[in-house]
Amino acid sequence: MKEDNPQEVEVKLHSPDLAQVRNALERAGATQTKPRVFERNLRYDSADGSLMEAGVVLRLRQDETVKLTYKADASVERGIVSRFEAEVQLSDFETMDVILRRLGYEVALVYEKYRTTYELPGAEIVLDELPYGNFTEIEGDAATIERVVDRLGLRGCRRMTRSYVDIFWDVKTRLGLDVRDCSFEAFAGVDLNCMEI
Repeated sequence: MKEDNPQEVEVKLHSPDLAQVRNALERAGATQTKPRVFERNLRYDSADGSLMEAGVVLRLRQDETVKLTYKADASVERGIVSRFEAEVQLSDFETMDVILRRLGYEVALVYEKYRTTYELPGAEIVLDELPYGNFTEIEGDAATIERVVDRLGLRGCRRMTRSYVDIFWDVKTRLGLDVRDCSFEAFAGVDLNCMEI
């Protein structure tokens, strides 16, 4: 039987040097459960923007699989984000996109990233490469997350409580980029070296 209130509990850390994180994972004996894969995400909203305004995520993701995800009711404690998350695996990305559009939703944003997934006891660790920067996400219960942060030497990394989409909008505004989507093509040739995420 499925949980009535499945929760995602995770911390997102700005970690520009992912090679250093990979080395720490290897030293800690982490298992790579998924190799580096390209992800394409479509974030949907109603015409009036009410989903994003309410903090609701309705996302269609394609990597080696296709998943539809709903997230809501986020809370933050000590930089760890907890929120309701329901996700279902699908067989057809394009057909699900048609269904969502027919239901009145629009693609508000497309965002891309590369993700590599690791596991340590009680925790899933992902290394995310986005067009504007690199991040480490650790998912598990709060106590396990804190242990993994220490074990990987990530205590000095900044905890990001905002979504990748919110960070993108902030970066885009500060750089004066006239782009709608968070794609690697949109950021080609953009110098991010002196930018604080």
